[in-house]
Amino acid sequence: MTTLHDQIQMLRAELTSFHLSRRERRQIERELNEALARCATERHDETAPA
Repeated sequence: MTTLHDQIQMLRAELTSFHLSRRERRQIERELNEALARCATERHDETAPA
């Protein structure tokens, strides 16, 4: 099972590829931003006072 952290690392690695079309790059950037937002939300939920 891939963790959210692993997914973020894979998306960052994909962005280093020189063989991406503009469309592919935008899609990967969109997915990366969504994953980063989920990660921030999860961290916020973990640190929120009960």
